[in-house]
Amino acid sequence: MVTTSNVKLLGVWASPYVNRVQMALNLKSIDYEFLEEDFWSKSELLLKSNPIHKKIPVLIHEEKPICESLIIVEYLDEEWPTTPSILPSHPYDRAVARFWAAYLDDKWFPALREIRTTEGEKAKMAALERVKEGVVLIEDAFAKCSKGKHFFGGDTVGYLDIAFGCFLGWLRVLESTMAVKLLDETKTPGLVGWAERFYSHDAIKDVLPQTEKLVAFAKMFKFNAQPPK
Repeated sequence: MVTTSNVKLLGVWASPYVNRVQMALNLKSIDYEFLEEDFWSKSELLLKSNPIHKKIPVLIHEEKPICESLIIVEYLDEEWPTTPSILPSHPYDRAVARFWAAYLDDKWFPALREIRTTEGEKAKMAALERVKEGVVLIEDAFAKCSKGKHFFGGDTVGYLDIAFGCFLGWLRVLESTMAVKLLDETKTPGLVGWAERFYSHDAIKDVLPQTEKLVAFAKMFKFNAQPPK
């Protein structure tokens, strides 16, 4: 890895948004110091580094904080313009990737999180249907963005791969706890193969938390805790 001891990442191991940044750091072969935050008590460094939102992840590079996971990913891609590039090279492809990343963060994952936090079976089932509908949309996006190749980014893991892939652990938690299958060979064959390749990628396999560990984490908070942000 590139020796960059002046790079620090504030986060929590179970946060998909933190995992997203870790994936980008690994893809760029950037060495960094991980500073684990307390789930219940925010550090002074975090509050100082992100005084507006007061949330993780925060990347600190040369004593300068960068906040919000997708912004951090783009920063890493620009600051370390080494191969592999994370964002697509063509402006249109970059725009499409950003569109779907925004959809995931603004619409799809909040629906998945709502299943765990909302009260009432009817509301949970409604959120589950939105998640299922979203997975079908993402399957179609994969077919178009990958252009027949292994990843959203083509031959290599890219921006949209980590934007969606960081949620795979919590998606599998939902599958495990609710006995549902969101990625299956019938409705989402492309995503099934993609997920297997994504999980086994060298930059990814040691970042995504094990499903069992996330399930235990959720149970510890009596299924009421949201994945840390």
